[in-house]
Amino acid sequence: MTHEYELVREIQNLCANNQMRDVFFEEIETDDPVAYVREMVKGKEVNLSVDQKANGDLTVFVESAGMTQKFVFTRL
Repeated sequence: MTHEYELVREIQNLCANNQMRDVFFEEIETDDPVAYVREMVKGKEVNLSVDQKANGDLTVFVESAGMTQKFVFTRL
């Protein structure tokens, strides 16, 4: 079943002395948020962890190529 989500994507900045993050917002439709993230982040070693809430919202944490990203899916 396809659901509509607000997606917030945070990418940690790897530059020295810069604690800011790049943050992107968009609305998407998907039936599988984890597969959506896997499609966006490709590489040889991609480690994912998922924190799912009872209401269907979820957060996917990604580590790949020394970079950490967080994808927050909130149902609309």
